[in-house]
Amino acid sequence: MREIYADNNATTKVDEAVFDEMRPYFCELYGNPSSMHFFGGQVQKKVDEARNRTAALLGAQPEEIVFTACGTESDNAAIRSALEIFPERRHIITTRVEHPAVLTVCRNLAKRGYRVTELSVDGEGRLDLAELRTVIDADTAIVSVMFANNETGVVFPVEEIGAIVKEKGALFHTDAVQAVGKIPLNMADSTIDMLALSGHKLHAPKGTGALYLRKGVPFRPFMVGGHQERSRRAGTENTAGIIALGKACELAGRNLEIENTRVRDLRDRLEREIMSRIGNVQVNGGKAERLPNTVSVAFEFVEGEAILMLLSEKGICASSGSACTSGSLEPSHVLRAMGVPFTCAHGSIRFSLSRFTTDEDIDAIIRELPPIIERLRELSPFGREFLATAH
Repeated sequence: MREIYADNNATTKVDEAVFDEMRPYFCELYGNPSSMHFFGGQVQKKVDEARNRTAALLGAQPEEIVFTACGTESDNAAIRSALEIFPERRHIITTRVEHPAVLTVCRNLAKRGYRVTELSVDGEGRLDLAELRTVIDADTAIVSVMFANNETGVVFPVEEIGAIVKEKGALFHTDAVQAVGKIPLNMADSTIDMLALSGHKLHAPKGTGALYLRKGVPFRPFMVGGHQERSRRAGTENTAGIIALGKACELAGRNLEIENTRVRDLRDRLEREIMSRIGNVQVNGGKAERLPNTVSVAFEFVEGEAILMLLSEKGICASSGSACTSGSLEPSHVLRAMGVPFTCAHGSIRFSLSRFTTDEDIDAIIRELPPIIERLRELSPFGREFLATAH
């Protein structure tokens, strides 16, 4: 059975060119880049090259890149730093649809006495900037709004948000884990102060990430010890991972056009065929600006987990819009925030593509999905009623 992988917003395969780049730094060139001798020095040159490559993808300067272990660490570092920079400010603004890497830390801080405002979204997953203007005040230390949503692919107007934040003298952070490598970025002309990215979302290994920190923005590290990363992130560098991330960023820059042409065309074809072949289905966030690789589709009268299991039996990997919590199924916080009806949210599936996705992959999904939905609806009382009416 051939594997058809359409869950790239969860993680991506490591590009073979990335693996080849990092391979020597495990057993051959294993020196510590902080060492004074030549053996460590040659590793430091590769770390510097990786920093340059990562900066180039973001349109940033190399000294603005801080290597971390993952997007979650970068998010935490940015938010916690802002609160130390502005100890007198006790207000944090984020959104109801953020990744748990941001939502969880903000809600934990709320338990410690911080005032946290979670901005709402409309039925398409879009923010109302008027609400941001209403709630931001002189007590706001940081505004953290994701660049693009991991479930729906909806892209937020981060530059406009950043301009509003600047008016109040607060810091602006964005979780751009899903956006980096999929849409062009240029930090040189941006209102963003801090940006998080994760290597395993753009064909680098898991366990490596970066924090973009605009030059001149004050920063307080929460990992302290040695002087690595210009004393902004202590700990011996994950050199192989950093080198891999740099290579992945270089390749992502080369392939941005492919992401926004061929990958987008594959996504659009998949979406069109699903909508034309299956009734009572909607695209979550379909009227908003979205990432070129992501489509979240809601099927009424079926459960997302059942769809996933039957797709998996056919070798197709996707993800669900529901989360299994405490033994009961509950629609995702993103879809609930959007007001997606329970009958749709419960049956939501996300397909997320990459530059390695093929036309044959899309053909297989289009072929296998409609009979799966019909089969599951036949097992549901509401679904049987719908099928009887449809036929």
